[in-house]
Amino acid sequence: MNHPTPTEAPAQRRQRADGRRSRDTILDNAARLATVEGLDGLSIGRLAERTGMSKSGLYAHFTSKEALQLATIERAEEIFEDEVLSPARRKADGLRRLWALSDEFLSHLEREVFPGGCFFAAVGAEFDTQPGRVKERIGVFIEAWMGELMAAAATAQQAGELPADLDPEQLIYEVDALLLMAHATYTMYGEPALLERARVGLARLLGPRPE
Repeated sequence: MNHPTPTEAPAQRRQRADGRRSRDTILDNAARLATVEGLDGLSIGRLAERTGMSKSGLYAHFTSKEALQLATIERAEEIFEDEVLSPARRKADGLRRLWALSDEFLSHLEREVFPGGCFFAAVGAEFDTQPGRVKERIGVFIEAWMGELMAAAATAQQAGELPADLDPEQLIYEVDALLLMAHATYTMYGEPALLERARVGLARLLGPRPE
């Protein structure tokens, strides 16, 4: 077996790192574009225009439109992790975590992390009637997000921060409904007051935000 020489190994590592950065740049653009033009509207040609890369260079990364869509979803998950989940997880579990998840979700809308609002709300509405791997992958994310909210609510209830007779599934259904409405209205009108309405609704459901 041939092994890279000491001088070849760093070059190979740089090449892999450059390839990763190039792929991330493509997928960052794809995720942003999908929230405006739709995940089904993604194409190698459109991305070539957006990124200034050649079609042949893009084809080297993705073997099919579905592969591009699935990779875009994966990249959007990484962005959502960085922008919403990780900051929220720095808060103590329970009611503080539940409030933080909701606040960070609204914040990522306000900061226009994606120009079309929440990536998963946008593509979920686009693919909810289209069976296949793309819909399944979106569903996996949505279930995980709801699970994150549910876990925080369950901990809050166990700690006495929420009423013992409260149905946590119903609570999270209503919390998520407020967040999705905030996504829909803020994306359409761009009025910060619409996000504040969601926060008022959350306070009615969850009580005051813990200090």
